[in-house]
Formats: sequence, structure tokens, C-alpha cells
Amino acid sequence: MVPVQLLADSETRESELDEMWSFVQKKANQRWLWHAIDHGTGVVLAYVLGGHSDDVFLKLKQLLEPFGIDRFYTDGWGAYGRHLDSVLHQVGKANTQKIERKHLTLRTRIKRLARRTICFSKSEVVHDAVIGLYINRHEFGVLV
Repeated sequence: MVPVQLLADSETRESELDEMWSFVQKKANQRWLWHAIDHGTGVVLAYVLGGHSDDVFLKLKQLLEPFGIDRFYTDGWGAYGRHLDSVLHQVGKANTQKIERKHLTLRTRIKRLARRTICFSKSEVVHDAVIGLYINRHEFGVLV
């Protein structure tokens, strides 16, 4: 599980949610990074690694509960529409620019996330560990 760090600098909680594709060994063995950032600051709130299924999204949603988020910005992926209250959920690209930029940064800094590369993971454990170590070190400031 990811350490949840509550941020005390804002009363209104808005979050951008998105998922990012990668693979292990071959492109048919897909892995997805689901993560949420604070819409105002761009700080990563939580992340989960897994498949592209509702179950993995629900794990992320559970990690976000302590934050008391009252607005979610997402793309049109079905899991968001099925599991987020429509009053709190807004679909569109206008408010997901920060998280899309974070995807680009991750793909640039973690070579195995690049779409065209000869550097790829051979095991899901190592793949998830590399991504998790990077996020914990550079986003949460956890020395690992």
C-alpha cells in the first residue's frame, strides 16, 4: 500500500485521476499505473499499479477517501463513470493537463515506461518496484 499523506493547505479538494499504460516482457502483458494528483498543486496523492480493470481503480479510490475530495477530473474511461458520483465527477481534457504532464515526466525519467524502447521489465514485481520507488522518492520524499 502507498503511504497516504494528508495535505492541510486547502479546504477544497479537487483531484485529477488518470491511468498510464506500460507492459512487462511483451505488449500483451499490460500493466497500468493508476494515480491521482491534487488539481491545485500537482502533488501526487496516491497511486496503484495493476491491470486496466475496475478492481484496480477501486483500490485507488479507497486510498483517496481520507482526502475528502469533492471534485474529480478524469478522461472518459468507463471505470470512473461507474464508480464516481456524477455530481463530483467531471470528464474532459481541460482539467487533466497536470496529470498528463506528469505522465510525460514519468515516461522521460523511467526508461521502461517509454513506448519505444529496448529497455523493458521482465517481471511484474521489478516493474512495479521501479515505478513505486521512483514515485515514493520523488513525489512523497520517502528515502528508500
